[in-house]
Amino acid sequence: MTLSYLPSDVSPPGATLADLLEERGIAQAELARRMGRPLNAVNEMVLGAKEITEDTALELERVLGTPAHFWLAREARYREFLARQRDAGRAESRLEWLDQLPLKQLQEIGVLPSGRLTPGFRVSLIEPALRFFGVASPAGWEEQYGRVQAAFRRANPAKQTDNVAITAWLRLGEIAASNADLPTFDPEKLQASIPAMRALTVRSAPEIGAGLTTLCSQAGVVLLFVPPFPGTHVSGVARWLGDRPLIQLSLLGKWNDVFWFSFFHEVAHILKHPKRAVFLDDASSGAATQSKEEREADQFAADVLIPAGQRRRLGHIDLTADAVSSFAEEIRVHPGIVVGSLQHLGLLDYAHPLTKLKDRHQIGGK
Repeated sequence: MTLSYLPSDVSPPGATLADLLEERGIAQAELARRMGRPLNAVNEMVLGAKEITEDTALELERVLGTPAHFWLAREARYREFLARQRDAGRAESRLEWLDQLPLKQLQEIGVLPSGRLTPGFRVSLIEPALRFFGVASPAGWEEQYGRVQAAFRRANPAKQTDNVAITAWLRLGEIAASNADLPTFDPEKLQASIPAMRALTVRSAPEIGAGLTTLCSQAGVVLLFVPPFPGTHVSGVARWLGDRPLIQLSLLGKWNDVFWFSFFHEVAHILKHPKRAVFLDDASSGAATQSKEEREADQFAADVLIPAGQRRRLGHIDLTADAVSSFAEEIRVHPGIVVGSLQHLGLLDYAHPLTKLKDRHQIGGK
């Protein structure tokens, strides 16, 4: 539950004190004597320049009969109001940070309030944007997500340049993963579930989404499907949130051969590579993939989908729908994956009619 106290104006507790003194016919000088305080201290308290502390609240309770908790609550509300006013004064300097975010996309998915991005309305988005990231200020964002960016391992650095959009996409995964109640990660169980995962390639999209999520959950892995943001060029990411591995897929492209390659690529990162890294992958990167970790993950995904012995047979398949489908059925994989492998190996043009054997995935309602 979110509790918020956002009054448009709050008077200092001293104003209430002044009203109470007038009502009872007590002068400030008399109150000062009864409290054993200097007159100027009481005057500053009435004007709101001096805070009502716990000790002062107890003294007011004894002299006036008004409970100490009343004065402390009034003081706390007033000081919070002043703090919010000071914070609002920093809005102009925070707009530069806000304008780096994919505001329209965050509005579309309900993270930020909807409305035209006029100058005045943009200011109102600063607070919900900070709350979305779970940071107190742009400086806090830089401290937290600057560290995340430092851990990025990019498959396609030339295209994956919008760091702020990438961190917004990653944050959606963090929020969803924080609600996951899963067993402790078990790498052996994840490895053992790969054949069952691969068997889902021939099932419908809803069955794929539910099946993969269940199999990953049983191994202690969070699997999420989060739409991509413009400028991110991320088909998937593998990362660790504490001791919890997270695989987050964007369904970029949505072709089933790309989806399955991306998924097993991320599984490889979880099984084989360091926890501190954030592996940002772009299934369209092709030869742009340079790092040892990315090459290992590519090879792992390729071997799971079409093992090396069967992959050597691809060059001898007749390039007809019947031949490709027959081969796919023999190795128990979707024919679109076979077509994708033929295209990746340069044995089939991407505009070839056999591309119709691929499916487009709409998983997780995306």
